[in-house]
Amino acid sequence: PQLAESAPPGLPEPRGRGSAMWAQRAGVLGWLLLLQTVPRAAGAQPCSPKYFGRDSMVCVCNATYCDTLDPVVLPSNEDVRGKGTLKGQAGDKYHKTWANYFIKFLDEYAKHNLTFWAVTAQNEPLAALLAHPQFPTIAFTAVQQRDFVAQDLGPALARSSHGTRLIIMDDQRIHLPAWAKAVLGNATAARYVAGVGVHWYLDSIVPASCSLEATHKLFPNHFLLYTEACSGFLTYRFSVSLGCWERGDRYSHSILTVLNHFVAGWTDWNLALDLQGGPNWVENYVDSPVIVDSSKDVFYKQPMFYHMGHFSKFIPEGSRRVGLHSSRRCLFCQLEHVALLRPDGAVVLVVLNRSAWDVPFGISDPAVGFIEAVAPASSIQTYLWRQQ
Repeated sequence: PQLAESAPPGLPEPRGRGSAMWAQRAGVLGWLLLLQTVPRAAGAQPCSPKYFGRDSMVCVCNATYCDTLDPVVLPSNEDVRGKGTLKGQAGDKYHKTWANYFIKFLDEYAKHNLTFWAVTAQNEPLAALLAHPQFPTIAFTAVQQRDFVAQDLGPALARSSHGTRLIIMDDQRIHLPAWAKAVLGNATAARYVAGVGVHWYLDSIVPASCSLEATHKLFPNHFLLYTEACSGFLTYRFSVSLGCWERGDRYSHSILTVLNHFVAGWTDWNLALDLQGGPNWVENYVDSPVIVDSSKDVFYKQPMFYHMGHFSKFIPEGSRRVGLHSSRRCLFCQLEHVALLRPDGAVVLVVLNRSAWDVPFGISDPAVGFIEAVAPASSIQTYLWRQQ
């Protein structure tokens, strides 16, 4: 497809977002709901329960039997919270035990018919060095993660019956492509890894071309997936901003940017939060596409919800990005866009206009024809057609 922007007659006056905002909310976000069920007891030997009334239970031990748990693996700071690394080195009993916890997690959930497509080796392994003192976290360098994957976690997952994929890094893209080189450059580690997880929080520091695209060119057989993003994390007093169009706008800007640089998907951090941006036990309050007001028994679908819907509703799994040639005729009329071919043969084009004025443009597909359209100020639009 081709997309051409036309200069409007004169430079239109900036106008409010209200009418354009509601006019463009055509998307319906398809949520992935993860139902979590925790077993009453899990460990090397389960609890032998005895009940004293409806809600009173003890675990019975005698001379021949007592319930036990696997040993808790503490980070090197002797606390499950705050900064720390695993004791020892890859291949030892601490790393084997930690790898086995992944399998135990998958085993216990499988008992309740809950399966997982993938796990990450560690959430923000380098951010763990700078973590809030109450965050439970473990730090890994790229080399440490490489060895842990190659000697412990990778083999443990491969031996299990779950078929769960492994994602490495799960941190900021400023670490790419160096992190990928360290882990995927090792043939043993690479064979256990399906892809690279990325968080969006420091995206403004390094261009996508120097990080994401560079990584894809080096390791084209491993996917790139944005595994975490949220708004409000730097504005404590305004973590939740109801109806904030700019936050939805930033979501679409990020999604369009990374899709155009070989990223396969983009994940919001939160399914739904309360009016404070929680609950969160360390008061890490942030915003969410869906905010619940339990006092009124209602929930609010925010602009972020509808921005995400333009992608999740119209770009199904298996879609492939296609070439799109943009011909600009107006210096100040920059549109952001991505075109994809869906598995059903339809073409989808998402267009974001972040400017404060309307932008006329045209869409040309040799297989179908040409149409003229207008992207209203501060709007997002999705175009869908079949090539027949």
